Amino acid sequence: MSIGIVENLIEQLSKLPGIGRKSAQRLAFFIMGMPEGEARGISEAIVALKESARFCSQCFNITDKELCDICSDPLRDAAKLCVVEEPSNLIVIERTRSYRGLYHVLLGTLSPIDGLTPERLKIRELVERVGRGSIDEVILATNPNTKGEATARYISDLLRPLGVHVSRIAYGLPIGGDIEFADEVTLAKSLEGRRDF
Repeated sequence: MSIGIVENLIEQLSKLPGIGRKSAQRLAFFIMGMPEGEARGISEAIVALKESARFCSQCFNITDKELCDICSDPLRDAAKLCVVEEPSNLIVIERTRSYRGLYHVLLGTLSPIDGLTPERLKIRELVERVGRGSIDEVILATNPNTKGEATARYISDLLRPLGVHVSRIAYGLPIGGDIEFADEVTLAKSLEGRRDF
C-alpha cells in the first residue's frame, strides 16, 4: 500500500527534531498553501545545504567555502577566540551582536560513556591554533551542564600552560526573572559571577 503525497510529507517532516506529528501536519498543509516559488525555495535551500555544506578549515563552523565568513572577515578581533560546542551555539552568540572575535567549534562535548573522547572533538586543533601565539583570550562558551563543564575544565587545563588568558561565560539569573523562582545552583552561580556595580 502506498502512502499519499501529503502523508509522505508529514512523515518526512516528523523526522525533524522537535517536530511531532501534529506540527508536521500543520507544516505540510502550510507548505501546500504556499506559492510554488516559495516552496521550491525551501526545497532548493535544503538540497544546496546537503550538497555544499562543509566545515570551515579554521574554526569548524558550517560554510560552503574553505574559510567561513567570520574567519575571513578582516574586521573581526583575531586576538579573541570563543569556543562553542556546536555551530548552532555560534549562531546564537552572533545574534547578540556583542562579540566581534573569532570562534572555534568543538563539534560536541566530552562524554566518554558516549564515545566522545578528546580525540573525537576539535580540541587538538584548538590547542594548535592557540599555540601559534596570536590569540590573547579564549572564552569557553560550552553549555552550563555536566558535559559542558567537564569539557571547559579539560580545555582550560590544556590551554593555561600556553600563557593565554582563559575565561568562562557567566551564569546566572535571566533578565526579568525573580530570585524567588531561581534554583539554588543558578543562584549560587549568580553570586559567584557577580561584578562591580
